[in-house]
Amino acid sequence: MDAIDLVAGSAVANRVRDRRVRVTRTVRVGGPGTDMLAALRDALAGGPALFVSADPRARPPERVEQRVALVVETSGSTGRPKRVMLAADALLAGAAASESALGGPGQWVLALPTHYIAGLNVLARSISAGIDPVPVAGDHFTAAGFVEAAARLSIPERYTALVPAQLATLLEDPAAVEALRGFRAVLIGGQAAPPALRKRASDAGVRIVRSYGSSETSGGCVYDGSPIGQTTVRIVDGEVWLHGPTLAIGYLDDAELTARRFRDLDGLRWFATGDAGEWDGELLRVTGRLDDVLISGGVKVSPAAVERVLHDQPGFEDAVVVAADDARWGQIPVAFTTGTGDAPAAIEAVGDRLGAPARPGRVIRLDSLPLLPSGKVDRLALSRLAAE
Repeated sequence: MDAIDLVAGSAVANRVRDRRVRVTRTVRVGGPGTDMLAALRDALAGGPALFVSADPRARPPERVEQRVALVVETSGSTGRPKRVMLAADALLAGAAASESALGGPGQWVLALPTHYIAGLNVLARSISAGIDPVPVAGDHFTAAGFVEAAARLSIPERYTALVPAQLATLLEDPAAVEALRGFRAVLIGGQAAPPALRKRASDAGVRIVRSYGSSETSGGCVYDGSPIGQTTVRIVDGEVWLHGPTLAIGYLDDAELTARRFRDLDGLRWFATGDAGEWDGELLRVTGRLDDVLISGGVKVSPAAVERVLHDQPGFEDAVVVAADDARWGQIPVAFTTGTGDAPAAIEAVGDRLGAPARPGRVIRLDSLPLLPSGKVDRLALSRLAAE
């Protein structure tokens, strides 16, 4: 994992009269995450607040409110970064809920960057359990590095958290598959894991738990469609809203966005996720982003829906769909894949299921899909390729 900057505030500043913490100290943190673990433990215990960012050029805030333990600068595949403020109680509530949902405390393999909420969650769960995690060594994730880390676990109750691309890498390596079979659970988050990938893991005897959440919810708060801990789900005008003790305080220096995304309803505070979904009272099904819609010939098309159909076609298990401008239709879906499936057959399947406007106008094959440091697919890079 790449080195990052960790910024922590002075402990003395915690006691200033205006109840604000001055952020002043910078510590260089490398891949193993040991310094980050100690710093997060201190922050959760009431010590200096932390600011983490994947961007080495990011300027840390001069001040944060005293109740803020952690500020995570997001770097998603679209939009400008947001700085999410989290309290210690929210992070610890998330850790406790995860522990209960997974069947008890254990030791974690840290395979994710600690400047993202998923990696920070591994640290928070480890702190809550009182058992230090074992990091995957090296600047880049490899199956060999994961196997070596798994071999250093000291107790049989073991967990890890991965993004789908990491899981796919491990399933190609027999030694890694054998190691994964010994884990009580493997959390998969970051983006939707294709059904074919989940089936491969299940067939290999690996227990996969799909995690849904974001920095604004202190990470995963819905496992395999079921809310964990005290998380509550509701659908408002087709949008997934979440409530519970893991919600963030809001966005640093962005009161307008905070008011738009964190809403009061029926006397409770909710986070409006921006995701479209369905909730039957027991299971949540996320169907895509509300703002991730293209208009092709006057018809609304969901790239996420097109992806789901493509993932069912042989050789399109990793397909990613983005919008591209088109002189005739306004916009068209463009599909990217590393697979070698039958493109005309896959396009026809999409048309049969979703209608002609949803049919990808082009299928572009790549040697590998561009990824963000978090392991998510870089959709902005794919959009640029589609435009070219």
